[in-house]
Amino acid sequence: MNPVFRPYQEFQEYPPARMLSRARDFADELQRRRSVRDFSDRAVPPEIIGQCLRAAASAPSGANRQPWHFVAVTDPAIKHRIRLAAEQEEQAFYQHRAPPEWLQALAPLGTDQSKPFLEIAPALIAVFYQRYGIDQHGQRFKNYYASESVGLASGMLIAALHHAGLATLTHTPSPMKFLRDILGRPKNEAPYLLIVTGYPAAACQVPDIRRKALDEVVSWNPTVTDESAD
Repeated sequence: MNPVFRPYQEFQEYPPARMLSRARDFADELQRRRSVRDFSDRAVPPEIIGQCLRAAASAPSGANRQPWHFVAVTDPAIKHRIRLAAEQEEQAFYQHRAPPEWLQALAPLGTDQSKPFLEIAPALIAVFYQRYGIDQHGQRFKNYYASESVGLASGMLIAALHHAGLATLTHTPSPMKFLRDILGRPKNEAPYLLIVTGYPAAACQVPDIRRKALDEVVSWNPTVTDESAD
């Protein structure tokens, strides 16, 4: 199959000063993002979440397979089932699955097996990755870099929700097979992430922790020796 190309007409260029301003404003906006566990039950218009999902679905993916599926859940009965199943896994995690050093790392966050936000928050978004695809003839085909691709889409979804004015929490009970069962997803899809979203509660508090400084996580033009390259 020969590739087909077209002019890239959607790209928008800005003068350097405007570029810097936009980059700074966006970085400042994302610096205000925090993971929230105290949510209001105030409803969010579904079209807002729909547009954020539209942004997420534009993420790059290996060989353009787009190996993701998002399930938005606002039904109280389904959220209740998800909470019960998640808390069952979390109880096992905190009681005997997690090694002591993991529990010690979680201690500053004040987390435990109780997950009321899974019912209180107005919306849950279950993110699935397709381990393999299925064509119109029912035949399997390989997806490339599926986990990495879905990770990119999930990051874009979190940024889009924050940009829209919603708080988020990434929740990853392990194992998460119950999500596929409750939400009726096919066997070629594996749960990747559960994103909780909505408005923060009026008295919402977040852990008093810091992010690493930029110079701790970014290097510019490092000097690479033969030894370090190995």
